[in-house]
Amino acid sequence: MSSPAPCSPPSTPFCSATRDLHINEVQQEVLVGCLSFISLLGSLAGGRTSDALGRKWTIGLAAVVFQAGAAVMTLAPSFGVLMVGRLLAGIGIGFGIMIAPVYIAEISPAVSRGSFTSFPEIFINLGILLGYISNYAFSGLPDHINWRVMLAVGILPSVSIAFALLVIPESPRWLVMQGRADEACAVLLKVTDTEDEAKERLAEIEAAAAGTTTGAAGKYGDRTVWQELSRPSPVIARMLVTGVGIQCFQQITGIDALVYYSPTIFRDAGISTERQLLAATVAVGFFKTAFIALAIVLIDRVGRKPLLYVSTVGMTGCLAALSAALFLQARGSVSRAAGVGVAIVTVCGDVAFFSVGIGPICWVVSSEIFPLRLRSQAAALGAVANRVTSGAVAMSFLSVCHAISVSGAFAAFAAISALSVLFVHKFVPETSGKTLEQIESLFGGDGGSEDRRVLELGDVEKLVHK
Repeated sequence: MSSPAPCSPPSTPFCSATRDLHINEVQQEVLVGCLSFISLLGSLAGGRTSDALGRKWTIGLAAVVFQAGAAVMTLAPSFGVLMVGRLLAGIGIGFGIMIAPVYIAEISPAVSRGSFTSFPEIFINLGILLGYISNYAFSGLPDHINWRVMLAVGILPSVSIAFALLVIPESPRWLVMQGRADEACAVLLKVTDTEDEAKERLAEIEAAAAGTTTGAAGKYGDRTVWQELSRPSPVIARMLVTGVGIQCFQQITGIDALVYYSPTIFRDAGISTERQLLAATVAVGFFKTAFIALAIVLIDRVGRKPLLYVSTVGMTGCLAALSAALFLQARGSVSRAAGVGVAIVTVCGDVAFFSVGIGPICWVVSSEIFPLRLRSQAAALGAVANRVTSGAVAMSFLSVCHAISVSGAFAAFAAISALSVLFVHKFVPETSGKTLEQIESLFGGDGGSEDRRVLELGDVEKLVHK
């Protein structure tokens, strides 16, 4: 099996830009690999911005910054200007991946929060799939035009956010934190079935917010949010281990490396032209998106934890099989066709298991486990961890492959994936069906085991009545 090439279909616009702007290989690797690290700046800023401006307008800010970055990249005459656009787009992406799950979690009813909070993941992958399709459609244009058109197309979907901001409400939990309970009640009346349910949810939110505002003189002293996160209580520490840990495991199991460099496998299977590689990548993108849609259907019916078990165990098996296939093929122990066939099946299997579980669920869990006073900035911390590990994997994968072979790299991913099974078992509670205010008790917060049993029975009754 050959070494992965740095210029693969997911980065096709930059492959064409490389030829048009005479960008060298090091610059191209920086251009492609820096996005994860750049986006963490947006995620960090997004936590504080969402507390100051609100969840709704932080979404708008994310769209504006991303559009500016895409426009700069589209018109870039040089590598330096292209990097400026990449910087802006990355910051916008960081804002978006942090705020979208938080906003959806805070406005959704408990019985369907998991499905709704998974929607950003399916739209991200749908956007990637549409990006692959547009890349394929425009790949026949001259190099000095096609990459600019590919990047310009990415501006169009984010424009729709301007219209969405005219109709979507602000988060009721943020409104309560700002002392705007009447507005919060009006929002809850729109998103609940009955007035009594809206009043019940408002009372729970006000109780949580009261803990935030009165805590300055009591339980939490004069500590700021970041002081509480940097020197957490045992309960908050357990939440951080769960929220940050699941974000890290989502990336260090190697999904980005697998997707970015899967064209190497397809190329060894006999696919040679760039248009054929793009078509194969579209197929993988479609597969990934379809299984995220399945996760949305199952997440509130089956629960977070069962899907995480299926996901992590399945990924472990696929990564181990992929590693074995690559190893045996390199030794000549199996035919080339058989080795590549197994490799392609395991790539598709790993993508499917990732998409039905840890892919979307990591964002769901990290947006719902933290108390109101910490939620936006703790979720931002999880998003930063996700971006850092993603960037580390993307920028180190080639070096790891050269050091221990491609087979060895995927064996390492399989071992890490096996550890993620243990992590899910020990640190991730089942949160489906519970309100955000109830989830704190699962980590040893207010309320003991008896309280938790009562809450769970109440949740079952709500689900039955639904």
